[in-house]
Amino acid sequence: MSLFKARDWWSTILGEKEEFDQGCLCVADVDNSGSGQDKVIVGSYKGYLRIFNPHPVKPGDEAQPEDLLLEVQLREPILQVEVGKFVSGTDGLHLAVLHCRKLCVYAVSGTQGNVEHGNQYQIKLMYEHNLQRTACNMTYGPFGGVKGRDLICIQSMDGMLMLFEQESYAFGRFLPGFLLPGPLAYSSRTDSFITVSSCQQVESYKYQVLAFATDAEERQDAEQRKLSSGKRLVVDWVLNIGEQARDICVVSFNQGVSSVFVLGERNFFCLKDNGQIRFMKKLDYSPSCFIPYCSVQEGTINTLIANHSKMLNIYQDVTLKWATQLPCIPVSVKVANFQDLQGVIVTLSDDGHLQCSYLGTDPSLFQAPKVDSREINYEEMSAEMKELQKIIREATKTQDILPESEKQRDVTITAEVSPDLDEESQAIDSEVKAGAVPSVTVKVTIQSRVTAQKPNLAVCVQAPLAVTCDQFVFDDLEPDSSETVVLSVFLKENCSPPELEGTCMVSYNIPTGIPRVSQCNFSLPLKLVCFAAQPSKAANHKLTIDTNKPPVSFVTIFPDFVDPSEGDQANALGFQFLSGSKTTLLASKTSQRYRIQSDHLEDLWLVTKELVHRLKEHFKKQNCKDFACTFSGSIPLQEYFELIDRHFELRLNAEKYQELLSERAVQFRAIERRLLTRFKDKTPAPLQHLDTLLEGTFREVIALADAAEENQANMFQAFAKLKSATHLVIMLISLWQKLSTDQTAILEATLLPLAEDTQELGWEETVDAGVSYLLRTCLSKSSKEQALTLSSQLSMPKDTSRLKKNITLFCDRLAKGGRLSLSTDSATQQAAVMPGGCATIPESDLEERTIIPGSTAIFASHGQTTKQKSKPDYVCVQLLWECAAGSFVILALFSLTMVCLKMQQRKQKAVNSDNNPQEKFLSDARCVYNAAVPIHFTLW
Repeated sequence: MSLFKARDWWSTILGEKEEFDQGCLCVADVDNSGSGQDKVIVGSYKGYLRIFNPHPVKPGDEAQPEDLLLEVQLREPILQVEVGKFVSGTDGLHLAVLHCRKLCVYAVSGTQGNVEHGNQYQIKLMYEHNLQRTACNMTYGPFGGVKGRDLICIQSMDGMLMLFEQESYAFGRFLPGFLLPGPLAYSSRTDSFITVSSCQQVESYKYQVLAFATDAEERQDAEQRKLSSGKRLVVDWVLNIGEQARDICVVSFNQGVSSVFVLGERNFFCLKDNGQIRFMKKLDYSPSCFIPYCSVQEGTINTLIANHSKMLNIYQDVTLKWATQLPCIPVSVKVANFQDLQGVIVTLSDDGHLQCSYLGTDPSLFQAPKVDSREINYEEMSAEMKELQKIIREATKTQDILPESEKQRDVTITAEVSPDLDEESQAIDSEVKAGAVPSVTVKVTIQSRVTAQKPNLAVCVQAPLAVTCDQFVFDDLEPDSSETVVLSVFLKENCSPPELEGTCMVSYNIPTGIPRVSQCNFSLPLKLVCFAAQPSKAANHKLTIDTNKPPVSFVTIFPDFVDPSEGDQANALGFQFLSGSKTTLLASKTSQRYRIQSDHLEDLWLVTKELVHRLKEHFKKQNCKDFACTFSGSIPLQEYFELIDRHFELRLNAEKYQELLSERAVQFRAIERRLLTRFKDKTPAPLQHLDTLLEGTFREVIALADAAEENQANMFQAFAKLKSATHLVIMLISLWQKLSTDQTAILEATLLPLAEDTQELGWEETVDAGVSYLLRTCLSKSSKEQALTLSSQLSMPKDTSRLKKNITLFCDRLAKGGRLSLSTDSATQQAAVMPGGCATIPESDLEERTIIPGSTAIFASHGQTTKQKSKPDYVCVQLLWECAAGSFVILALFSLTMVCLKMQQRKQKAVNSDNNPQEKFLSDARCVYNAAVPIHFTLW
């Protein structure tokens, strides 16, 4: 039992799917019973008006049918309900109901029943006012100091205050500087209206100033407004609170002091009558509603403030006295008196949860039951203990951080791709230049085992592919129910896609309110983006895939592209992409090889991927477990680097276009200001060709915008080509080095980190950071490289030379025996396992290599010749390193070389020395020889 939980005295749920707001709740003795017992009046946006008289048998009981005194449906939404003396000639209370375009005043009366059904209540329309403007809220009070009756003031959505003297319309006034309506309240002590404007200021207007100001009807005509005898509407006082207000309440619990309470978005203000701040409280939560009420301590005021965390805080001035938990987020809160129970808290949520609660605690009557003194069966307890320990061991076998996926999910989603293309294409707004753009149907089925609330389905495919509809919204799914949708996928942009895959994802809430997500992937057929064509003999780019099994006929693995009449003689197959390029697939008759060739490197990817996938599936069906594909050629890095340079060049162009557009826009605005100054000048002055300059600048802005848009489209196609080529390089490296699944995943995460390319975070800098991290961790040569730190900020590089160098070094270290791993200790382990012939080469050697333009990069052995350094000391060290495995003759050569160097360096100094030059030379030679001996043995 929680000490800080509101005690439920009476509660009910209003209607189904009805909405309520701040003005929809009122508490008063609306039926004029004279008992002092309040009634709860609630109006909804659906037009339902309800009046309750809560009287539970015991606290916490649900609402009984007799608690509802009256329920009537009005024709229009109810914005606000208030109770006051709104009818002339009587002192009784009446109910005012505000609609969007109407104000109605009703009399609520009850007829005492003679049967068990109880009393009967009804409402009678006393009068109504049709509004010319859409209403927002209203307030009431004895405007102008009238006695014994209340007047009504309605604020419209366009800032007009309409005042009604009960059955008649008095006048209307527009608020100055109005933009959006805010909360409105009336202070009887100062006879003024208080509101919060869109300028985040609390403003006060005297009733007398409003009465003698210019009539609102004359505001529309400027000439009449100038000739009007009325005064201009002037604000009484203004206070800037710096935030929007949620509600305003004016209270006066004694005759001498009146306070204005303003609830802001993050602060709570208490103001004096003249607008001065009496006190304020900074809130550490987002409030939803509030109500001040009388305090038992003289000179202080208690305030109830509810927030969006379902908490109700009670303050005495600025001191927090109590905090209690509510079952919902209230939009309105009141304090009422029921059945000799004073100070009941009445709250209303936006979905119709009406609750009457009180603070405090209830005593706990729980008593612990007596312990059963039966004898303990130790054998049963031992068997149960062993069973529990067995379950614990089974549960702790896996050391995964993430929990295992449920064997049977609450909601499962499946996607079924049609094996055939659509007979009638469903392509919409496709930019492909081909005559007919095909489409394929995807059937998505959602099955639910439990109640799934608000399920939303999203279908995603990577551009340039597109779907006919990517978002679906369903009603709540009942248990053991399903929903099925059908959509089509087609090629929208005029370029080949890097991936033929899609994702279906459904998000929903379970009955406890917890959000869940289920997803599935689906693969699209290759014939969606290409069709069979004549093979081409000549091509610029060629790849050869080796296998360990005899070649398979294309009729068997590509039945959707090969005519069955050709039989097993078909060893060449052409693929014509919708974007215009062509790829040829050849199968060797004598060897176990397949060749893929095309004029563009990126066009090899989809065909190569499809070939490897279909070969694996073919041999898998034949229960052949030792089938493997390998690649023994050279990685086409030079052609890959050309695609990188092309994409980076377009990124640079986009940055230049952005700078030029910014400059021309500044120039255009400056010319506009000059022209505006000339036009506003009373004395005409020549334009000095400013209009011509404005027109020319405008044309430049339009031309630059068109060029930037065209560059953006080209950059999108270049990025798609780069992703296809990157997929191809990843596959070739994995086949070349026979990488495992985990290592291939690391490689994909390194070279394909982004789904989309932007100017703020581009592909080049992201891949460079990933490759550099691998070179300094699992592919590092020494601990010195591991100690190097990478930059924590990614920025667009000046060129791609560093990226290309790192990718080349990355492939070279893989060729020398390096293995990909996310462990930081992998470099040390690889150093112990790698053979001597697979030692990694220094980066200095890699920088000095020259790559022949137009050829592929071939990784040579460590024995390549390098450029000699200019300093002779490095020559000696290099000579020692190359000949360390020789005999002891190397020692003499090394020592003699060092002696000769020392002789050359000190020859000039020895001539001018006071000592004998020959003796000094021999002394230096002995020192060098003595220092060289331990160095040689250390290296040995």
